[in-house]
Amino acid sequence: MVGDGRRPAGRTLRAAQDEAGVPPGVWKGRGLAAVGLAAGDVVTERQAELLLGEGRHPDADRIEHERLEAGDDPAKARRATVLGRPIEHNQSPETDEAKERTPWLGMDLVFRAPSTAHIAWALGDDETRRVLELCQDIARDKTLAWLEDAAVEIRWKSGGKNRARVRDGLIVAVFRHYESRAVDSRPLLHDHAVVSIRARRPDGRWGNLSAGSLMTHIVVADALYTLLFMEEVSARLGWAWEPREVTPGRRPVMEIAGIDQRLIGWQSTRRQQIEDALPVLTAKYEERQGHPPGERAAYALACQAADQTRSPKRTVPLSLTELRERWRASAIAAFGACTVYQIAERARAAAAAVWARVRPVVDIALAAAETIAVVYVMRGPFKYHHLLAEARRHLSYVLRGRPHQPGLDDQIVREAIDHYTRPVGRGRMMTADLRALYPHDTEDQAVLRPLTRNRSATPYQRARLAADALTARAHAARRAERLHSRTRPRTVAVPTTPRPNLRPGRAERRASRDLEPTTDVAAVEQTSRTLEAAAAEMAARLQAGIRERAAARRPSPQSAPATAPPPRTPQPVQPAPGRTTPTGGIA
Repeated sequence: MVGDGRRPAGRTLRAAQDEAGVPPGVWKGRGLAAVGLAAGDVVTERQAELLLGEGRHPDADRIEHERLEAGDDPAKARRATVLGRPIEHNQSPETDEAKERTPWLGMDLVFRAPSTAHIAWALGDDETRRVLELCQDIARDKTLAWLEDAAVEIRWKSGGKNRARVRDGLIVAVFRHYESRAVDSRPLLHDHAVVSIRARRPDGRWGNLSAGSLMTHIVVADALYTLLFMEEVSARLGWAWEPREVTPGRRPVMEIAGIDQRLIGWQSTRRQQIEDALPVLTAKYEERQGHPPGERAAYALACQAADQTRSPKRTVPLSLTELRERWRASAIAAFGACTVYQIAERARAAAAAVWARVRPVVDIALAAAETIAVVYVMRGPFKYHHLLAEARRHLSYVLRGRPHQPGLDDQIVREAIDHYTRPVGRGRMMTADLRALYPHDTEDQAVLRPLTRNRSATPYQRARLAADALTARAHAARRAERLHSRTRPRTVAVPTTPRPNLRPGRAERRASRDLEPTTDVAAVEQTSRTLEAAAAEMAARLQAGIRERAAARRPSPQSAPATAPPPRTPQPVQPAPGRTTPTGGIA
């Protein structure tokens, strides 16, 4: 609640926030009306202590005081302020396994913008900073609204067997931070959204959110937040986005085009610290286990490196203005004033180049095939939310910040499920249906299996190979469909002479489309007679041309004879060696 600084004993929360240079927290969510709060209200210390610390009403002091004045005993008055089950229930001796259960009342969701957005926000002018903060607010609020509508559930009964959508919505306390936790802090615009697990059931009673339903959709919400943030930045600042490979073989991240890549290294000091410590831990793992770490072991080693290199928080409070001055001076000393002061201009120039070469068009069929390929290779069996997250990543890459139509991500997922999946196992699990992907070519149905078994490549590299294979297959099928758009019956066929491998003109292509084969015998005979007449006419024209050329080559006489010689009988023309006399067909 006070950022990364320390709150002195006896200091009020508002004063500590002012000294730390962070704004006060605000309430968000549609569930605020049930507890008498409104979106945008400041989070007071007592409200956070009651709701997020004790699971009680944010205005529990007033309610309890009114109940005591009405004659209720203290226990009953306190119970009237509790939302759902009291936390003392989990700590009572009568509860089974009470010593192993720790009550928890909130979940911290962190909304963090891409690295280049932090750089532009920290080093740009005040107008750019305010616009980027507005983009952060809009993307965060829309993502929380999607979680309320489509993701979170409330549970009750033994083991949470009864589940339903929340009646009102979520109650969220949002706290904005400006910097990383390192001693030499770097810009890091991010929001901590503390979600209260207290919510109302459909019958109006209070209960707890299902942590599993919320955690299941965290990756989907992250992809949606990134997509919305990119769209807001592009719409308000005119900037475009491009992929950047952080780790070779891993999934790239989207960054603002035109921002100097050196500034990313200057901003992400924590990543460099982790990368410096990771080789030592990896070498120890190989020495101990006798083989390189796998995917899970590598992730665990990265977490271990992050814990070992975690530095203490900065103890000297600084305001945002002071932080921005320090960041700008540090960047200018490292990379020069032109690199810092021309961020916005270079971003706009790079955006024009991106829009010139990238066409922001979404092909739903190709997007569905690519989504299936990536998810299938990286996960094996999958569920609906896995496809939805990958569809939103696909939209981020294809659109590069241009707005997408509402519901387009769900449309891509439905297309993928309807045409390329089949159910497997239990729990709404699915897998890729290779026979649906390759309906007419049984030999190529297993094209994805060799790609998935190539252990020398990372999962994402294998997924990209599979996606490219399916995309190429779809393009080939579409080209074949365009060339043979009409049904060609094979009962009766008109023979034709093979044409040389030349590209026909527009008129010839139109004529070839008009000459469609038919199964009518009378039509075939009429076509044959037409071709014979055309051949006879062509032969007559050839002989007439030969006579004209022969007459042109004959020497002219010096004097005209008195009497004209008798007319010569035309001799039949002998065909040239290697050629035949045209007798029909199409030449």
